[in-house]
Amino acid sequence: MLKFPKLFFQSGEDTHSFENRIRPSAEKRRHLRACVAKIKDHLKPRISQATKTVLGMDRAVVPRFRTQGSWAYDTCVEPAATPPQEMDWDYGIYLPVTVWEENGPPHAMAKAYFYLVESLLQDLCGQEGWEIRPGKETCIRVQVAQWAHIDIPLYAAPEKEFEKITESVALAKAHVYDSHTYSAESISFREAIDAQQQWVDLDCIVMATRTGEWKSSDPQTVANWFRDRVEEHGVQLRRICRYLKAWRDHHWQHGGPTSVSIMIATAQAFQPRLGRDDRVLEDIARRLSQIFLHDIREPGIDNGTEDFNRLQNLEREKVAQQFGQLASQISQARQAGAHEKEEVILKLRQQFGGRLPMDSTLVEFDNEPDTIRSTPATRVAPPVISSTKAG
Repeated sequence: MLKFPKLFFQSGEDTHSFENRIRPSAEKRRHLRACVAKIKDHLKPRISQATKTVLGMDRAVVPRFRTQGSWAYDTCVEPAATPPQEMDWDYGIYLPVTVWEENGPPHAMAKAYFYLVESLLQDLCGQEGWEIRPGKETCIRVQVAQWAHIDIPLYAAPEKEFEKITESVALAKAHVYDSHTYSAESISFREAIDAQQQWVDLDCIVMATRTGEWKSSDPQTVANWFRDRVEEHGVQLRRICRYLKAWRDHHWQHGGPTSVSIMIATAQAFQPRLGRDDRVLEDIARRLSQIFLHDIREPGIDNGTEDFNRLQNLEREKVAQQFGQLASQISQARQAGAHEKEEVILKLRQQFGGRLPMDSTLVEFDNEPDTIRSTPATRVAPPVISSTKAG
């Protein structure tokens, strides 16, 4: 039997493993961080000035900004096909509201808030050569490169709750940069996001929509839940999520299972195997082939009220079948002989695409005891013993 975890992951930044090939490059990370910084620098004073003159508050307040989505989970991957696929960065704007009615800020403020931010971003886009993409109901999408966009959802919370944040940010900074318990990977991840990511939970958050509604929404609940799962299982969980997102992008240029559904389902089914990303991938794919036939709910996120599996029944069956094929291909590859290493990689590339390295030295003979024990026994013909005479 064979093993090939090194095809997927090797420690060190200079390796050519699948992990390093699908993670956003340093150059692209720098570009997106610079774009996010420009958006914050442009919007922060202008929104603050407009909170009284445009949004009708009794005094000016300062908005807060927070990275969300895959950059907060540290599961972002390079798209497999650009175009049409793009890298995205979710960057939420949180407005401390001085007047809070029973279910949120005054109703009229939602549409005014959305229009205000979009108008301010139009000015910035003109300066930077960016473009606002129309049609998004729950966020403003800014195209900052041919390969990337930034989604900007707009939130509000009672002003008094923001008083908790200042102390929390200071404590979080000290914990991240002084602690010796974080791995190099987690430190790198935290350097890629704004320090204010380390907020405490706000108890009441609503999101503005283009049509002028306030909707209850707190994206941090997913981030907190997934962070706890990573602390429980280790960073191997993040890697497996990245592999499966890249696998999804290889098979679906449009559609397919959403990133958050893959992440939640993977975390629910996860069982770590130290140094064996190949085995974990096989196990997870087999479990997801069953999970994606049904609703995906998580009691630790909104008490399980939300179904994260957005697929319709026929799509669920197709996705489940694809996960099953992935598990089968990995299993068959592991059972190949030592003389079939190149054929193994070619078959795996059918699942993961050309970014999986074509390097047979990364495929090794598997002599681990658990693998030997799990290999089915085969019937062996009894030896032929010729008759003898004593004498």
